[in-house]
Amino acid sequence: MSKTFWTEMDFTVFELPGLEARMSALQNQIQPKFAMLGDRYAPILSAWGKGEFFAHIAKHARRTVNPPSDSWVAFAPAKRGYKALPHFQIGLWKTHLFIILAVIYENPDKKGISERLQNDIKLLTALPSDYIVSGDHMKPDAQTIGEVGEEGIRKLLERLNDVKKAEFLVGRHLKREEAARMTEEEFLAYADETFETLLPVYEKVAGQ
Repeated sequence: MSKTFWTEMDFTVFELPGLEARMSALQNQIQPKFAMLGDRYAPILSAWGKGEFFAHIAKHARRTVNPPSDSWVAFAPAKRGYKALPHFQIGLWKTHLFIILAVIYENPDKKGISERLQNDIKLLTALPSDYIVSGDHMKPDAQTIGEVGEEGIRKLLERLNDVKKAEFLVGRHLKREEAARMTEEEFLAYADETFETLLPVYEKVAGQ
């Protein structure tokens, strides 16, 4: 039987009390998997011809008391820093795995991104109905495109334009139980498919 990529224990890392214990488990258990994903997907994303992508594993270096509630590896066409750019993330909360395209509050082009996406809203409404959208990367909850519809997506994009701290995330959530059941091959195929589906949205967000 093929081995799984993720395990239930990967998700329970985010239930460990205390910064030191959680960071130690993150570094020893999860970050090596993020590094493997970085080695796989940075070249794949670069091959799209939209710029050379680099992997950035979240270090949570500024934390001194509160342990992180989630963690991720991000992909962006920049060697140093990714938060000011549209970027992809593969990451975990204790409840689920996420693969997303993210525009977060540091991005200086949020108004332009909002306008481009609103002018081509079908790029988003045509995504599979179980894909999620969210306006805050700090919260685990999100709604599916099927739930919010075009009106809900437009509200998120209007907020992205109007509110300084607003964000826009689109992608997929996978419950921890489902992720822990997937073989490595199944998970990588799932991630491949997600990135390919989000590519047209990335092109629009990046103004390409």
